[in-house]
Amino acid sequence: MYLMQTLSVSKHHRKTTKMNPRQMQQMAMKMQQQMAKIQDELKETEVIGSAGSYVSVTANGQGDILAVKIDPQIVDPNDIETLQDLVLTAVQDAATKAKALSESRMGALTGGMKIPGLF
Repeated sequence: MYLMQTLSVSKHHRKTTKMNPRQMQQMAMKMQQQMAKIQDELKETEVIGSAGSYVSVTANGQGDILAVKIDPQIVDPNDIETLQDLVLTAVQDAATKAKALSESRMGALTGGMKIPGLF
């Protein structure tokens, strides 16, 4: 009898929420819709990476490069390496900002869980 009471007490302390398959399916569908909306928003949101004031790269929140701007003063035919380094720096900066934006928006939906392939 003591064992039964202990089990009974432990059942009262344990709080579990059971969902039926229909509720789980509805939640999954809602989450898919929210993810699609966020993906659309990310596609339309622009971030700008830069290398000083000489080179800027515009990307969307999905990481697609949309534009590259180079200040004509930095273009020196005898020093292409510096220009290449500046472009690379600006592209990496834009990519970092796009990734951070995506993780921030998706993280709000996933509760901070990193879901492989999602972002």
